Amino acid sequence: MPLRLYRRIDMNILIVGVGGQGTLLAAKVLGEYAALQGYEVKLSEVHGMSQRGGSVVTHVRFGAEIHTPVIWEGGADVVLAFEPLEALRYAHYLTKEGKVLTNGTPLPPMSVATGLAAYPDVPAELAAAGIATTYIPATDLALAAGSIKCVNMVMIGALAKALGLDYDVMQTAVRNTVKKALDMNLEAVRLGYIQE
Repeated sequence: MPLRLYRRIDMNILIVGVGGQGTLLAAKVLGEYAALQGYEVKLSEVHGMSQRGGSVVTHVRFGAEIHTPVIWEGGADVVLAFEPLEALRYAHYLTKEGKVLTNGTPLPPMSVATGLAAYPDVPAELAAAGIATTYIPATDLALAAGSIKCVNMVMIGALAKALGLDYDVMQTAVRNTVKKALDMNLEAVRLGYIQE
């Protein structure tokens, strides 16, 4: 039986990555977690040339009563980034007290890979902006779990730890949502949750 809210809690989480990193699946897992906890949940997706490695942004809002699915600029409690440049690109969505959790491994866009542009110094720019940022070795942990495709589940585990979300309920949310390679994805969540 899911827990019911005993007080008003609203949480706005912006999940950002590039096409193929599983941002949509991560949002569904987080939405399932919130529903299992008795929260009202709204999700919204924005795809920008995702099939060619463009940005994919998913808005996840949950709480006692959520009226709109889209997080406004300056309204995100957390930007959960699967790629550092995407963290920088969407950091302006954070509240003043908001924080970034990002995979620490860059996935250079085509303009950088072809030498037309330089990859920015993301840690320096986020630090200069005064944004609290935690870097997760998600690519390495995903590979340890069995596949680089598990970066999204590593980041969900890290988010659960950072926000004090119930680990067992998160594992149930993964079981209810993920249809392939379940054991590997559960391991990825565990590795993200236990990392320092």
